[in-house]
Amino acid sequence: MLKIVKNRKWFYLISLAVIFPGLVALVLWKLPLGPDFVGGTLIEVKFSQKISGNEITQAAQASKIEIGETGLQPTAENTYLIRTNPLDDNQVNSLTSALKEKDDKLLILRKETIGPTIGRELLQRSLLALGLATLLIVLYIAYAFRTVPKPASSWRFGVCAILALIHDVLVLFGIFAILGHFFAVEIDALFVTAVLTVVGFSVHDTIVVFDRIRENLNRVSYKSFEETVENSIMQTMARSINTSLTVILVLLALLLFGGTSVRWFVAALLIGIVSGTYSSIFNAAPLLVTWQNFSTRRKQ
Repeated sequence: MLKIVKNRKWFYLISLAVIFPGLVALVLWKLPLGPDFVGGTLIEVKFSQKISGNEITQAAQASKIEIGETGLQPTAENTYLIRTNPLDDNQVNSLTSALKEKDDKLLILRKETIGPTIGRELLQRSLLALGLATLLIVLYIAYAFRTVPKPASSWRFGVCAILALIHDVLVLFGIFAILGHFFAVEIDALFVTAVLTVVGFSVHDTIVVFDRIRENLNRVSYKSFEETVENSIMQTMARSINTSLTVILVLLALLLFGGTSVRWFVAALLIGIVSGTYSSIFNAAPLLVTWQNFSTRRKQ
């Protein structure tokens, strides 16, 4: 039988090995914020014939508009996403006119402009929503697990759930920092939705394990707290993995056959749910044991 709690240090090291490259990427390159957060103009165009990125860049330069190295991204066959600094209506019309000179059957699939002030406000509100959700989760778990017998503490359950949640968020942010640098992926408002969804899923998965620990502490007499946690994880592992697999299979289908507009939203969900399943089993509950053992040694 897999001894998760006994070998918890190895699982902590695996988590660190996954998180560390992402943290380096976040420090060096930061999160690739899209126009939703920093402001800008986004235009998605579809050509009726094959056209190169250089031709689009030249058309933009003829209109005195700078696209930049990562401002042009192919999204489908003969379809491109153009990102620039905020443009007024005259500049947008000038750019589209220049592109229509390359292809008179050009289709404008999407066109939107967000000012930098609105982008900053959206970023602040997104961070506030994430912080508020985290606080409410701690308070809820501390209240829900108030009946756990001593020496266990309901607050420890809440804090360990948040540490597992932070693990998942860091994994997600780190991977997208790497994707942003190497593949010009940018995060938008949908990414915030994905993060909050992952937060909810991760905590739900963790609570399933924690609830079984609480039941076993109250009803079953094991030799030690560590043994109780170990058996609780084993009893809930199959349920956690099976539940996650059903979601992962659906997300994989969406990732492979869904539209380009939701590709990175689905990818964020997929990464977060895989990470959340791992952290709920291999991090959250073992952290309870690590904290409990540290507290016991300190008292002695």
